[in-house]
Amino acid sequence: MLSVLALAANPALAQKKPTAKAPAKKAVAGVSAALLASGKSVYAQNCLTCHMADGLGVDGMNPPLAKTDYVLGDKVRLTTVLLNGLQGVDINGEQYRGVMPAQATLTDAQIAAVLTYVRNSFGNKASAVTVGEVKAVRAANKK
Repeated sequence: MLSVLALAANPALAQKKPTAKAPAKKAVAGVSAALLASGKSVYAQNCLTCHMADGLGVDGMNPPLAKTDYVLGDKVRLTTVLLNGLQGVDINGEQYRGVMPAQATLTDAQIAAVLTYVRNSFGNKASAVTVGEVKAVRAANKK
C-alpha cells in the first residue's frame, strides 16, 4: 500500500485505478454462449429477413418471435414449424398471412441452435432445444 507521502510526491499514483476485468459472458438459462452464437448466426442467415433483428416480425405478415406461445411453448410444435413451414397462423390472438418456407435443409444442430437462440433472445427465457429433440421430431415427421 502506498503511503500518504508517496502519493503527495507523485500525484499520478493517486489517480491510478486498478483495471476492472470484463465480466465473463454468461449463458442464458443454462445455455452456452457458443450455442447462442451459433444460433444467432443461423438466425441472421435464415430468419432475420422476415422476423427482423428485434424478433418482432411484420404486422399481419410475419409473426413475432418475442414472448409468443409458439416460441415459449411446446418445443415439438416449434421444431415442426421449422421443418414443415407455416402459413396463415393465429399467434397470441393476431392473424399472420405470411408464408414461412420449410427449413428442413438445415441440419439438426443448426435447428437446435437457432431455436435455442430464439427461445433465449428478444426478451424470451426458455429451455434449450437439443439436437436429440430435433432428430426425434424429424424422424416422426417422416412417418
